[in-house]
Amino acid sequence: MEREIRLKRLYFRAWHRGTREADNMIGGFFDKYREQWNDKELDWFERLLEEEDVDVMAWAIGTLPVPESFAGDQMTAFKRLDFIDFAK
Repeated sequence: MEREIRLKRLYFRAWHRGTREADNMIGGFFDKYREQWNDKELDWFERLLEEEDVDVMAWAIGTLPVPESFAGDQMTAFKRLDFIDFAK
């Protein structure tokens, strides 16, 4: 799959989660980092999108432990939450 098409598909999925909170958290993360991600990192994000929003959000704020399959540098960046624009 061409990278541009993949990014467009992931963008839509990241920003259409069902709640504004999940959209801002997951979509904001995607917007900040997508251009620097390699294919492996895009694979990680794509797997993250398959998870329930309540779980993903709980991992980000630390109310649930992060599963080993999602632990690492990307989750560390995700947990910073410094990419969320609260003015939206």
